[in-house]
Amino acid sequence: MKRVLTAVIGLATVGVLAACGSGPAPAGGGSGSGSAGGKLTMGFSQVGAESGWRTANTKSIQDAAAAAGVDLKFSDANGEQENQISAIRSFVQQRVDVIAFSPVVRTGWDAVLLEAKNAGIPVILTDRAVDTQEKDVYKTFLGADFVREGQWAGDWVVKQYASAPGPVNIVQLEGTTGADPAIERSSGFAKAIAANPNLHVIASQTGDFTRSGGKQVMEAFLKANPKIDVVFAQNDDMGLGAIEAIEAAGLKPGQDIKIVAVDATHDGMQALADGKFNFLVECNPLLGPQLMDLAKKVAAGEPVPARVVTPDQTFDQQQAAKVLPDRKY
Repeated sequence: MKRVLTAVIGLATVGVLAACGSGPAPAGGGSGSGSAGGKLTMGFSQVGAESGWRTANTKSIQDAAAAAGVDLKFSDANGEQENQISAIRSFVQQRVDVIAFSPVVRTGWDAVLLEAKNAGIPVILTDRAVDTQEKDVYKTFLGADFVREGQWAGDWVVKQYASAPGPVNIVQLEGTTGADPAIERSSGFAKAIAANPNLHVIASQTGDFTRSGGKQVMEAFLKANPKIDVVFAQNDDMGLGAIEAIEAAGLKPGQDIKIVAVDATHDGMQALADGKFNFLVECNPLLGPQLMDLAKKVAAGEPVPARVVTPDQTFDQQQAAKVLPDRKY
C-alpha cells in the first residue's frame, strides 16, 4: 500500500508540474517562445500596397525572411492605423520573438508599444518613425533620411532656376497626411527652396502616395492654376499620376512642367529616362536583409544603433538610362 500510495503521489506531482510548465513562457528577447521549429519568429505589419515602392519593400522583407530562416507572420494594414494596432496586439498574444512594422502615421502608438514592451517583445521600426513620449518602446529605426530626400529635391529646383528672372510656381503632391515621409520631405524641400525667393509653392495637397491620387490632385491643380512650372511629387507613383493629368491637359511633362520625385522605382526611372521626369531622389525599399540582421541581434539581446539610415542617391536623365536595365525594383 505504501508503494502504491507513493506512486500515486508521484504521478500527481508530475501532473502538477506539467500543468505549471504548460503556461506561457517569457516572451521575446530572443527566448524563441514564438518560434516554429526553433526558428526566430517575426511579426511584421506593413502599411499596405499603395505604391510600387511598397510592393518592392514587402517582397524584400518576405524574401529576406525566407533566406534567413525567419518565420515571418505578415499582416497588411491596408493603410489603416487601427489594422496595424490590431496586428501588433495579435503578435503580442502569439508571443513572437520580434515585432517590426512600418507605421501608417507618426502618432498614436504609445499604448500598443507599451504592451509589447511589457510582454518583453522587442520592436523595430522600418521605413517610417513614430512620435512617442514613452521610453525604450522600440529598439531601433531602419530607414531613409526623409528630410535629406526633400532637401535634395529642393536643391535641384534651386539649381535649375538659379537664374530665373521671375516667380517660379511649384505645386507639391504630398504623401499620406501624418505619415513620417510626408512630414519630413515637406520640411526638407521647404528648407532647401528658401534659398531662392523666386521659388513659391502655390499649392500643396495629399495624393496619399498613390498614382490615382496624384492624378486627381494634379488635375485640380491644373484647373486652379494657369501657370505651373514645377511639380514636387513626394513619391514616384504620385508623379506618374501627375504625368497622366499633364498629358491629358495637352501639356508635355518634363518640358512644359518639370517634375521632381522621390523613390526611383523602376517605373519612375523609366519616366526619367524618357524625359517625363526631370530628377529623382532615391529611397531604397530593399530593407529586408538589414531588417533580418537587426531582428536576430535584438532578439539575442545584442546592442544595435538607435537609427540605421539606408544609403540613397539621386538621378538625372542620363544616369537613369544607364542604370535602368539592372534596376531591381
